[in-house]
Amino acid sequence: MTSLKQIWLIGFLLFANAVLSQEVKIAKANEQFDKYGYINARKIYLRVVENGYSSAEIYKKLGDTYYYNSDYVNAEKWYYKLLKEFPDAIETDYYYRIAQTLKSSGKYQESEAVMNIFFTKGGEEKNIKKFDNDPEYLQSLGVHPFKYVINKVAVNTKLSDFSPIYYKDKIVFSSTARNRDDFKKHNWSNMPFLDLYVAEIDSDGGLSNSRHLDGDVNTKFHESTPVFTKDGKTMYFTRNNYLEGKKGFDKGRVIKLKILRADLKVGKDGSEYWGDITDLPFNSNSFNNAHPALSPDGKRLYFASDMPGSYGRSDLYRVDIKKEKDSTITYGVPVNLGPEVNTRSRETFPFISENNTLYFASDGHFGQGGLDIYVATLDTDGSLKQVSNFGPPINTKMDDFGLIIKESQGSGYYTSNAAGGRGAIDDDIYYFYEKCVMTINGIVTDIDTQELLPGSEVSLLNADNIEIERVTVGEDAAFSFTTECDTRYIIRATKKLYFPKEEVVETPDQGGVIDLNIQLKLKDPCPPNDLGCILELQPIYFDYDEDYIRPDAEIELAKILYAMELYPELVIHIESHTDSRGRDSYNMKLSERRAQSTLNWIVEKGIDESRLTAKGYGETMLINNCGNDAECTEEEHQLNRRSMFIIQD
Repeated sequence: MTSLKQIWLIGFLLFANAVLSQEVKIAKANEQFDKYGYINARKIYLRVVENGYSSAEIYKKLGDTYYYNSDYVNAEKWYYKLLKEFPDAIETDYYYRIAQTLKSSGKYQESEAVMNIFFTKGGEEKNIKKFDNDPEYLQSLGVHPFKYVINKVAVNTKLSDFSPIYYKDKIVFSSTARNRDDFKKHNWSNMPFLDLYVAEIDSDGGLSNSRHLDGDVNTKFHESTPVFTKDGKTMYFTRNNYLEGKKGFDKGRVIKLKILRADLKVGKDGSEYWGDITDLPFNSNSFNNAHPALSPDGKRLYFASDMPGSYGRSDLYRVDIKKEKDSTITYGVPVNLGPEVNTRSRETFPFISENNTLYFASDGHFGQGGLDIYVATLDTDGSLKQVSNFGPPINTKMDDFGLIIKESQGSGYYTSNAAGGRGAIDDDIYYFYEKCVMTINGIVTDIDTQELLPGSEVSLLNADNIEIERVTVGEDAAFSFTTECDTRYIIRATKKLYFPKEEVVETPDQGGVIDLNIQLKLKDPCPPNDLGCILELQPIYFDYDEDYIRPDAEIELAKILYAMELYPELVIHIESHTDSRGRDSYNMKLSERRAQSTLNWIVEKGIDESRLTAKGYGETMLINNCGNDAECTEEEHQLNRRSMFIIQD
């Protein structure tokens, strides 16, 4: 995840009560942390921990360095240590952050449990308000949830590409410097600084032929998230506090973010470029303003900020734009959009569509995980009517943000790091368009332990049992298939040492999302010489005090028989066992009779007796705690009345 998306950070105190040499390291790391020098700070914290030192603060900061770079797997590791070793040193807000991390890792039950702790400790419910996706409401806005085909665009690089915006018949987007040898790296994300690029829109919605945006906008610092007036002559964009060759700092010598304005210029040769970069009056050296968006009429600017008076780490604001008679442009006083949209966490990346609908990203409303995209109607005065989660498949458990859309065309672009990238922290741009599709999301778990089963293979098959797609699930044990509406499918999951499982899915005639938890049953681990286990034999049970072969046992013995016929080299030793009821000596004799009756059955079917041996073990090898005088059910006792088939060397 790029540094611009996570520039709003909370402050931290220096560690206390450390060994002197450790204090020096930690103090240095804290300084770098507060200056957003995450990478170096992280290395120092890790080394301190490796040397045997630990504290709640170290675990918090290590967790935060990963959390705010959207590396939820590693964030979970350190937050878990925090929970386990320092449960009394956790502030309320951390429970919310930990819950979000767990959810982004696919651990929904654990996330809910931690969220309950957040509530118990006084976490404010309004800050985790759950906005359910409302299809009827979204359709009234011209948005059709779930009915999207999603494609990654070709201009993405191995680093971060994000926040596309419409500009005439093109797309302008933010990206780390590409094809340049002179770029400077940001010491927080260890990636090149961001610049603005422009790309052509292909006939299929893809993007191609990207190039640097012409003019004076791009510098050696961050430029990002532009927006253009309808006539294409004015641009607002985000940049580090750097103007006319001068850097601006806050009291802590940190360079904040500002929203700047640029005008379109025409050169003597007729070429167009951006110049006349000017500051906006509501910017400050002391706080961040970023990610501008314009209303369709160009009379109102929306943006994200952490200015004093904000509810959370970044809030959404609006400011009126007025063009005076002398053509000068003036700006009103920024107005917070209020608690219906803003929480104690991040609300950011606003976009106002052609229908005057607000789209924005937030990790403060309880959504799919990470940043989610939300949508809201706006009154003429700029107030919000209703807020709704945009829903899957565009929203995922990772960070999804920077959405733009033309409702009239049923298509748009957005940014996500769901594809993984460099440790799941790099962003890619996606194109989406309407089509009636279903998304089948799911996880594979152990039916008894409820643990995730990474490495499972999950296949999507059609009604004729023909495989359409197959995936091997990762550490989160999650799978996702995009399917057609009104169609029957089979989902098949397999994993070594587990019984396979199939689920039949009937997709409805309207798009949507189906959540599916496929639970697999673990096979008992097979000793390499246990033929019955290898053949997945049901146990050869006997009735109480009897030695005859039951009809159900014959079915299983036939498997042994056919194996011995197919493999003449097999030599089998038959073990027969009893339950504990009755005298020990009697049970030994009973098991001998059972072993012999099993052998006789196989011999009678044509197997040479020289390939078989049999022995009874009585009650000497019980497989449960149903020994003498134990109170057990009939079913539990029957488990001990069995025969086994051991391959002899």
